Amino acid sequence: MDINETIKSQLSENPIILYMKGSPQSPQCGFSARTVQALMACGERFAFVNILDNQELREALKAYSSWPTYPQLYINGELVGGCDIVMEMSESGELAEMVKAAAKQAEA
Repeated sequence: MDINETIKSQLSENPIILYMKGSPQSPQCGFSARTVQALMACGERFAFVNILDNQELREALKAYSSWPTYPQLYINGELVGGCDIVMEMSESGELAEMVKAAAKQAEA
């Protein structure tokens, strides 16, 4: 499977997915750690991919998303953004709304 097909597959199979450095239990950078905390505060399950484990994916995702940095949060296949955007959305309550709606839609 081509790397872009892998990305598309991950996005279609996971309504909430975070491409990050490390794992939620052991983030490898402060931005990933802050993003995980904001997501966990929403109280819904989410998938993650440790981009440090796959250099090809790490580079391909930057081109796919036109977003140069990590973490990258996707909800329902759409790029939400990186740490700063996620933190702003978390503070406004918009992140929790989006995450809960995506989780509810996935259960239906």
